[in-house]
Amino acid sequence: MAVAEEKHSPGIAQEKSWHGILLQSLKRNDISLVPYVPDRVLTTLIKNLHADPFFTTFPTAREEEAVGIVSGAWMGGRRGAVLMQTSGFATLANVLASLAIPYQIPLIMFVSERGTLGEFNYGQSLVCRTMRPVLDSLAMEHHTVTRLDEFEFICDRSIKQAVTTQAPVALILSPLLTGGKTFDK
Repeated sequence: MAVAEEKHSPGIAQEKSWHGILLQSLKRNDISLVPYVPDRVLTTLIKNLHADPFFTTFPTAREEEAVGIVSGAWMGGRRGAVLMQTSGFATLANVLASLAIPYQIPLIMFVSERGTLGEFNYGQSLVCRTMRPVLDSLAMEHHTVTRLDEFEFICDRSIKQAVTTQAPVALILSPLLTGGKTFDK
């Protein structure tokens, strides 16, 4: 019965997808500004954000730019989140250590994980291995989400904690959750 209902109610099917859950969690937590660096894994989420008038969303040239925009928006009273992939995270240590963390900006980062589970690009694998140690060395809250049934809870609670404690958080979206980037050969 649930499968039949999903076929006839696309809104229900979207809400039960990881990207639908994320979109609804952003809305519930009044996060309306979402700059991003384009990424294939995040494509459906990005299209849905653009289609929803609640959100102001746009691509940026670099991840540091997106972090700067969300940081400035927070200082001006608006909540935001940044979307990126693992390789883009590699450029963020300085902006996190010199802006988001010391100025207590509740930066919410959603990072689609590359570099694991069948990755073909060695550079992605190297960055993937460094991401969590960098987050740990910055004492920055982070969670790797692997299961759809836990995603809403982790997403919602992480956003609330970031805003309440005024500290950044990274949610790493595992290929086990998203399906990852697929490659045709």
